[in-house]
Amino acid sequence: RSAMDHQPKFFENLSGTGKAIGVLTSGGDAQGMNAAVRAVVRMGIYVKAKVYFVYEGYQGMVDGGDNIVEVSWESVSSILQVGGTVIGSARCKSFRTREGRLQAAYNLVQRGITNLCVIGGDGSLTGANLFREEWSGLLEELAQKGKIDEEAVKKYAYLNIVGMVGSIDNDFCGTDMTIGTDSALHRIIEVVDAIMTTAQSHQRTFVLEVMGRHCGYLALVSALACGADWVFIPEYPPEEGWEDSMCVKLSENRARKKRLNIIIVAEGAIDCHNKPITSEKVKDLVVQRLGFDTRVTILGHVQRGGTPSAFDRILASRMGVEAVLALLEATPATPACVVSLSGNQAVRLPLMECVQMTQEVQKAMDEGRFVEAVRLRGRSFENNLNTYKLLSHKKPDAELPKTNFNVAVLNVGAPAAGMNAAVRAAVRVGITEGHKMFAVIDGFEGFARGKIKEISWGDVGGWTGQGGSILGTKRTLPAKYLEKIADQMRTNNINALMVIGGFEAYLGLLELSAAREKYDEFCVPMVMVPATVSNNVPGSDFSIGADTALNTITDTCDRIKQSASGTKRRVFLFIIETMGGYCGYLANMGALAAGADAAYIFEEQFDIRELQANVEHLTEKMKTSIQRGLVLRNENCNENYTTDFIYQLYSEEGKGVFDCRKNVLGHMQQGGAPSPFDRNFGTKISAKAMQWISKKLKETYRKGKVFANTDDSVCLLGMRRRNLVFQPVAELKNETDFVHRIPKEQWWLKLRPLMKILAKYKTSYDVSDSGQLEHVAMHSPKEAETGAI
Repeated sequence: RSAMDHQPKFFENLSGTGKAIGVLTSGGDAQGMNAAVRAVVRMGIYVKAKVYFVYEGYQGMVDGGDNIVEVSWESVSSILQVGGTVIGSARCKSFRTREGRLQAAYNLVQRGITNLCVIGGDGSLTGANLFREEWSGLLEELAQKGKIDEEAVKKYAYLNIVGMVGSIDNDFCGTDMTIGTDSALHRIIEVVDAIMTTAQSHQRTFVLEVMGRHCGYLALVSALACGADWVFIPEYPPEEGWEDSMCVKLSENRARKKRLNIIIVAEGAIDCHNKPITSEKVKDLVVQRLGFDTRVTILGHVQRGGTPSAFDRILASRMGVEAVLALLEATPATPACVVSLSGNQAVRLPLMECVQMTQEVQKAMDEGRFVEAVRLRGRSFENNLNTYKLLSHKKPDAELPKTNFNVAVLNVGAPAAGMNAAVRAAVRVGITEGHKMFAVIDGFEGFARGKIKEISWGDVGGWTGQGGSILGTKRTLPAKYLEKIADQMRTNNINALMVIGGFEAYLGLLELSAAREKYDEFCVPMVMVPATVSNNVPGSDFSIGADTALNTITDTCDRIKQSASGTKRRVFLFIIETMGGYCGYLANMGALAAGADAAYIFEEQFDIRELQANVEHLTEKMKTSIQRGLVLRNENCNENYTTDFIYQLYSEEGKGVFDCRKNVLGHMQQGGAPSPFDRNFGTKISAKAMQWISKKLKETYRKGKVFANTDDSVCLLGMRRRNLVFQPVAELKNETDFVHRIPKEQWWLKLRPLMKILAKYKTSYDVSDSGQLEHVAMHSPKEAETGAI
């Protein structure tokens, strides 16, 4: 960026006065569309623009009349937790004709709408772009026919378009996750978890068919997340003779005492001759060749339904706000753009570049260039596929390399959902790389007591879906057991350590590396994978378990809001306490996902004046049609303003206006089955950590022993913005506030203003990060290794 760009850019300086924005949802529905609609409406009104709903997609735009309506702040209240789209979506034939688009243009000009926010799939976005290109021609034609005057032609000369991709298939190039994908995975995983228990009882094989006509993302990620035996996707057809290898694999698994088999088929699955592979065909094959009791379950539209996950609500809210910013900054010269997420970063991309790349994938598949198709899908897809291949098939012992290295895995800190998926991935990748894997029971304390045993490929089968920590975990730090742990490392000849855990794991590795001077046993490669619901580990934007906890909080808030809406003539305010230690991640993101009015966190100090302002704000709100409030409070945000204090303050100040209730969520935030994100994140990050261990073992093996005593041999693997990075724990010391056990800088604090804007608070919002239009990058095969998630 040039020197000019270094001044921070604040959105308060962008005004929407005199602008009108139309928002529509088009194509297949997806969970989270409503969150996007809500964000666009509220952000639009916030910057003083007029916002219009266009009902029933393009059909409503063509029909006009009551289908295009100006909306208010309250119009989008209570839609955040609703699946599908409340403004409707329809397939529209007439918009495909020029007459249809002419009528649509007329309807928009009548209302002065020259900014459109389109939420839909690639078809809907392509249509929008065509509309934009024809716009001036359409206005000329309307003027010739005398429907509008020359004044209007000049005044409304340009149409600006910003797209958001709402599609459960995640089939759009240029964006890591489309709105609805995560929720669809939630539905699939709920079903798989339920099916596993019945399949287990009867020793059955289940063939599950999931959506994805042209894209195998849902099938691939759900196969990764549930440890399926086999998966069929359109981008990566099985090799010739797959029937034999699949049956061999299934019978081997049965021989290993595995009582069930799960096979996942994308509805668009094909073989290498482009012939469809259907779920029925797979079932018949298994029955004929193996005689296994086999059932088919077709998930169908279940995947599109239900409430959006926390991830989708936050994603859609971020995208909606970004879309309005993009419209405010658009000039006649700006191409139509798509707002999307790359890693953890909001980006804007030229709409047509994304569409062209998406069509390239289809073309590659049609022409049988499957390697190319996988590459075009992007880093994250390729990574998923490689990880799945690594973990699903055990090579025969004869084919495995033998390294003679022993690697130990342990869990440290409080339990977090997804830890077991991480252990499974570590064990299986370790075995594939030729190491002997050891499991340590009960953290560092168990290690000191010699609770350590070899663990095999089959021992970790079925672990991905289990919550908590199967190995057992303790918060104890290693400092007081150094002697005993060193003994155990020597006795079991442990050459590397992989620690999966929270802040204690990080402190533990700091202590072990400090003890290297005294004990040679600790001069081995060590790596930490962050796993804690608090998401308070330095060096990583996300930690395993935080997404599951966030979903628990969001679900609970939904239920609580619902309980209030059933009570007539009484207005409720709910105060909810979340976990997180001193880290406000859960409270802040939970507030964003649940549509809360305020979130009190330690990182942003607040005083009695702020509390007073919140009370007044809520009292004003309760006078409108929205008659309930929700406030989240992090457990350690302030030692004096406790949950009870805030509850009593609100109760007193709200007398006669609203009743207060309080709820402490407690340990339910640590429990439960891991969400698809946590299973997937845990699996991929842990597999990567294990590959790093192998690399370090080779580098540090000298004269018959492993000796590693440099800082870069004790690392934490974290997700940073767009990449997975290994960072020496010693270097992370400067980034850590050890007293409060949080990183000094936290990326999600940038999203705080978002929550406030959507709750109608005046705030400052630094948008320096957004606004740069990027290009869709074709990544080189080399780059896939640097690791997008």
